[in-house]
Amino acid sequence: MTQPVKFYFDLLSQPCRALYIFLEAAKIPYEAVPISLLKGEHLTGEFRDKVNRFKKLPAINDHGFQLSESVAIFRHLSREKLVPEHWYPRKNLARSRIDEFMEWQHLNLHYATTDYYRQKWLLPTLTKSCPNEELINQSIKRLESTLTEFESHWLKSHDFMVGSKLTIADLLAICQIDQPKIIGYNPFKNRKNLIRWYELVRESLGPHYLDAVQEFEAKIKAHDNQKMSIQQ
Repeated sequence: MTQPVKFYFDLLSQPCRALYIFLEAAKIPYEAVPISLLKGEHLTGEFRDKVNRFKKLPAINDHGFQLSESVAIFRHLSREKLVPEHWYPRKNLARSRIDEFMEWQHLNLHYATTDYYRQKWLLPTLTKSCPNEELINQSIKRLESTLTEFESHWLKSHDFMVGSKLTIADLLAICQIDQPKIIGYNPFKNRKNLIRWYELVRESLGPHYLDAVQEFEAKIKAHDNQKMSIQQ
């Protein structure tokens, strides 16, 4: 029997949710190892020495091989495991287009959605302070511009981002868009192509996506409720 991959994650993190859904949907055997970002469990010396020298999530241990960075993990799993071809196809230039998105998203979609999430919810939660409205407004402007670019460049003429089949590009992107959406931002205003694509991807991912999003929402609500009870 194949030894499962150890998967270190917190579903508060967009890349962690994307990898969790991928592991489930692609039926890759794995051992779930939850790590709390809010408790700083990823910052300990033990985590650094035994899991990820960069002290970040997500991370995996595949038969003693430690690996971090979500894009590197996606590529590793697609190459080393029995993964359905549609996720990261080898032919018809689709893989090159997915690689292009994974490079583009770092300083664009991922950056914009994460910055809003950080300014609106994460930093105030960690520091027990009020959100900085000026920084939030700056994040909103960046997010609006990036979503317009995403819709224009990546959702023009296909069902999914790269052709007619679901890929890891779609999976990464929907989890990124969920990051600000779940804390109250509406990414769909006047964006018909984004709505169409989002609903198609959500339906295609099925229960694995729903499970991850529901746990993400539950974590957000639990911390918000705890904060309110302390203030009262």
